[in-house]
Amino acid sequence: MKSDNHIIESIEVTGIVQGVGFRPFVHNLAVKHGLGGYVLNGPKGVSIEIEGPSETIEAFLYDLEHSAPPLSKILNIVRNTSSVREIDENLPRHKNFEIRDSVREGKPITLIPPDVCVCDECRAELFDPENRRHLYPFINCTNCGPRFTIIRGLPYDRPYTTMSEFAMCPDCLREYQNPVDRRFHAQPNACEVCGPHLEFLDSEGNPLDGDPVAGAVAMLKAGKVVAVKGLGGFHLVADGTNDGAVKRLRERKHRDEKPLAIMTGTIDDAAKLVHAEKTETQLLESIERPIVLARKREKTITADSVAPDNNYLGIMLPYTPVHYLLFFDPASGGNYESGHAIFPALVMTSGNLSEEPICKDNSESIDRLHGIADAYLVHNRGIHVRSDDSVVRIADGEASFLRRSRGYVPTPVFLKEPMPSVLALGAELKNTICITEGRRAFSSQHIGDMENITTLDFFHEAVSHFKKILEIEPEIFAYDLHPGYLSSQYFKQIEEDFGENGDSGRSFGAAGVQHHHAHIASVLAEHGRNGPVIGLSMDGTGYGLDGAIWGGEVLLASRHNFARVAHVDYVPMPGGESAVRETWRMAFSYLSAAYGDDISALNLQCLNQVSADELDLLGRACRSGINSPRTSSMGRFFDAAASILDIRHIAAFEGQAAIMLDMLASKEHAGTVLPYDIRESAVELFDNYPVLKGTLKNTAVPPMDVPDTGYIFDYTPLVRALAEGMANGRAQSQLAYDFHLTIMATFLEVLNRIREATGIATVALSGGCWQNRILSDRMPEMLRAQGYEVLTNRLVPPNDGGLSLGQAYIAGGCTPG
Repeated sequence: MKSDNHIIESIEVTGIVQGVGFRPFVHNLAVKHGLGGYVLNGPKGVSIEIEGPSETIEAFLYDLEHSAPPLSKILNIVRNTSSVREIDENLPRHKNFEIRDSVREGKPITLIPPDVCVCDECRAELFDPENRRHLYPFINCTNCGPRFTIIRGLPYDRPYTTMSEFAMCPDCLREYQNPVDRRFHAQPNACEVCGPHLEFLDSEGNPLDGDPVAGAVAMLKAGKVVAVKGLGGFHLVADGTNDGAVKRLRERKHRDEKPLAIMTGTIDDAAKLVHAEKTETQLLESIERPIVLARKREKTITADSVAPDNNYLGIMLPYTPVHYLLFFDPASGGNYESGHAIFPALVMTSGNLSEEPICKDNSESIDRLHGIADAYLVHNRGIHVRSDDSVVRIADGEASFLRRSRGYVPTPVFLKEPMPSVLALGAELKNTICITEGRRAFSSQHIGDMENITTLDFFHEAVSHFKKILEIEPEIFAYDLHPGYLSSQYFKQIEEDFGENGDSGRSFGAAGVQHHHAHIASVLAEHGRNGPVIGLSMDGTGYGLDGAIWGGEVLLASRHNFARVAHVDYVPMPGGESAVRETWRMAFSYLSAAYGDDISALNLQCLNQVSADELDLLGRACRSGINSPRTSSMGRFFDAAASILDIRHIAAFEGQAAIMLDMLASKEHAGTVLPYDIRESAVELFDNYPVLKGTLKNTAVPPMDVPDTGYIFDYTPLVRALAEGMANGRAQSQLAYDFHLTIMATFLEVLNRIREATGIATVALSGGCWQNRILSDRMPEMLRAQGYEVLTNRLVPPNDGGLSLGQAYIAGGCTPG
């Protein structure tokens, strides 16, 4: 006889559902409900065929959605209604439920899981003397460990990872094959018998005798620098309480003043170093384990040289078993159960020379870190993809990325609607790439500043890996319009390879995207908007459509185009790129604009950095435009203010002067808005934008209603107020805070005028200047109080690390001709 409700049904689950224990979860759930069928990994995600009473299948599907494994992320559960059919319950097709081998057919569209920290269960086993993996430095399970950095291809099975060379021993294989075991189909599963192992090497790469962890701990105690191989690459490690060791690391790494990241063994140890608010503590303890910027305590035992002249520490907790062993190795005096760490803090900075990519291979590290590291703690599990630590801070009450990398990549940003496959090439600094497919935008890990051949090689490596693993051949390319960017030159090579009209046999389209429009578009992409919005795009450098260097822009922007409705008044940038480091040059430029020939009467330290004759020569260069391009950059104005206030005249790293200006500003000071001027100007519209090439054509986009009047921020009165405040002995901290208040007041006044003219009350904030703590905390608050909707970057950084997402979103809105 036939049952009225005994059915069989096919189901597809998409999302992060491979490599996270999803198949054993489905298996155990089906067994719990008494259902038959099978589950397997496929190119689209996880495929399920389920058999049993329809009411029981509904209960199974509810549990499937609401009690999935912690590392999984279900995007869709698609029920194939055409597959549903009644069957004879006395002659079932499936007598039990099984896990079948993966199907590797067709193009994969499943999501790749990111790397996550060692889980609580594995950490407990690591320090359990009775456990067979006691002190094994590669302990992991389906809930933790390496993922993205070891994957060579999809589906995520061991043969397609760097663990393929390690054959599991009988005990590991038994766990791997047992559906009720926590390590069922944990692809990196291994133990001391069959898995990867550590090795301790001297400065020349020769093996050293003894226990590798104990050897590394002894070297660190002695004040040495040890290169330690982790998940996505190497760290350079030193005792964070030993000032001499930290200074030696800085000297060897050529990183004079830029803050170094700190790792502590426990959250309690972290709390001794920083004031961690609840949200910061949650980030520190999250499975992603980013570096979190938190306010320093007034007195700590960390070396002053860790973060000189900085009120904040970049701090993180251990995320690999090796890290935990460095802090709690019993043979070296550590005790995890009691929380007694060998070191209160360890410096954990990227294993590279400054401005180069992180090292990932043993031989590469010995070559590139020679002369920096005194020894190497390495292992023989391959890192297929390098990935630096992510850096996060709290802004406006929420997490905001400064660098999005390990722990978060390659989780995509989900777009509002599908679009063509785009490869966006990012910018010059803080480069990332972004590749899209359908509704998914995959932003890469942090690649770095494209200023050397090593970083360019990493850029090529990232492009190749994402195209291969996602099996995507882009239909459209997006690039920054700056002709000198290496990423833009990479596009030129693509253009030559294809031929202007796709002569290579495969057509292509391309969109040249303006830098600041891309910043605002990255916010639109995150929030599923097309615009128009009022965009405040504030940063240090971006190629303007008039050939000048932009950076202080108010744009009326949609996904498709923009109008420039306001900007910071142009000043010369004396010496071009030299002015980025020598901030006194921008102070001179702004003071010259404010005082003219009367500048010689000013007694300011920023004007005493070179001789009077050299200043005179610089003034003539500014007036003639020789090596002095015009700039509207807000970042350069912050540099100028820091130098005028005698805070910093030469920056040791990008943004240092602006950071110090932010930190010096007295929050206790009530604050005064200093004088400023806003001039009316024409609104700037740009024809033939975006710059379309190949098969892309100008498309009919919804017209934007632009106001009749634009504006220019004239900050010469503010510059005079700062100079006169210094002359009259006003506190630097008060002037620094007043400077910020004045900037915000000018923004708000112009925004109110634009809203009155257009009716648009949605504001998008993006660009590197929105990393400033005062601006990012106070400005959204002020805008909301005035009735604005405020959109900010939360899934990618507001700096140039998020630019590729905006480029992709703009280019994906274009139509092949």
